[in-house]
Amino acid sequence: MVTSVSPEQVTSLCRDCLAEYAKTSASCSRCGSDRMVSHPELGRLSIAHIDCDAFYASVEKRDNPALADKPVLIGGGKRGVVSTACYIARRFGPRSAMPMYKALKLCPHAVVIKPDMAKYKRVSQDVRHIFDSATPLVEPLSLDEAFLDLSGTTLLFGRSPAATLAHVAREIERNVRITVSIGLSYNKFLAKMASDFDKPRGFAVVGQSDAVQILHDLPITKLPGVGPSLAEQLKVDGLFTIGDLQKRKEQDLAGRYGDTGEHLAHLARGIDHRSVNIERESKSVSAETTFETDVKDMAELRRRLWPLCERVADRLKSYGLAGATVSLKLKTARFKLRTRNRRLAQPTQLAEVIFQAAEPLLLKEASAAPFRLIGIGMDTLTDAALADAPDLFAKPGEAPRHAKVERAMDSVRARFGRKAIRKGRADA
Repeated sequence: MVTSVSPEQVTSLCRDCLAEYAKTSASCSRCGSDRMVSHPELGRLSIAHIDCDAFYASVEKRDNPALADKPVLIGGGKRGVVSTACYIARRFGPRSAMPMYKALKLCPHAVVIKPDMAKYKRVSQDVRHIFDSATPLVEPLSLDEAFLDLSGTTLLFGRSPAATLAHVAREIERNVRITVSIGLSYNKFLAKMASDFDKPRGFAVVGQSDAVQILHDLPITKLPGVGPSLAEQLKVDGLFTIGDLQKRKEQDLAGRYGDTGEHLAHLARGIDHRSVNIERESKSVSAETTFETDVKDMAELRRRLWPLCERVADRLKSYGLAGATVSLKLKTARFKLRTRNRRLAQPTQLAEVIFQAAEPLLLKEASAAPFRLIGIGMDTLTDAALADAPDLFAKPGEAPRHAKVERAMDSVRARFGRKAIRKGRADA
């Protein structure tokens, strides 16, 4: 079955159409794709690491199609080092952090490009915006990688966290025009390790049932914090692989190496209690959609805007947040981005309030030019307790009418599913 599988039962996923299956499948019965990811715990895992593939080089190739089939090195000239080597260049031996002169000896026909950090930061922000549309629990590590915690998103989207991650990867490819690799697991250490298993454009999964086995044969230097110096010390004690660590008792490693030994013993057994550390300062909650064909009809744009407002409202409620600034995002057919903001009189969680604030912004931006994407976001986030206070003329304790209506709809949907009740605007 495809559509009737509950997210927790999912063991196989189509990365192209997001169809989910309760049994392992080599190809998708819905779209025929063979880009399947399967794991017995797939529907129950929610900690992810996403890494942009050869980020700097991918951005340069995106912006200059003539580079598509050429080896590209991003770096500071012959006396500098390689910041990024594209996957074509890597076939010849160049790697990140390698001296440029050495990389050019290995690949003399490579195209060398000086880094454009301002551009890479802009692209990173585009990627981050898509991350934020999936979950507010995002921990950026650098411009091109981040941890995401998708706990709680199953009810929000009606699909497994794995399917939401596949959607994120698809949206990045469509809108940013670069690719990412995903690692999904039950903790940050294993998620980050998994994201490196299947590059580029990969999706690897490590569950509790296979973590120890997957780690067993890996070199000990794969563990975070094990640099050359510590690796040499470990080798003296006959510890070359993670499996060697697994054979040692935790107390013995702690006695020999102190806190470091205890930490390594945990990692070797797939134990990592760190939570995803949210960057609160620039956090926002958003949703967007890319059209299959460009849209310029205002009625159609308004129709597409409403479910996005509902989605953002659902996320705010799910995470106990409210937003005071509405942000509209539009991308033209030529990939020109337009964003407009409106500050509300008070924070809100309500889809109706978000829509009423966003609609005038949409009307001002609409023109003869077609759009390929529309998005809505809420910034200036605060606690939900400050949201949607009664107006001056309301009776004490009485919520505005549209708030009462929306809360009632939320209650019905919580019991009978999201499709049980809808506003008429959803069909307009």
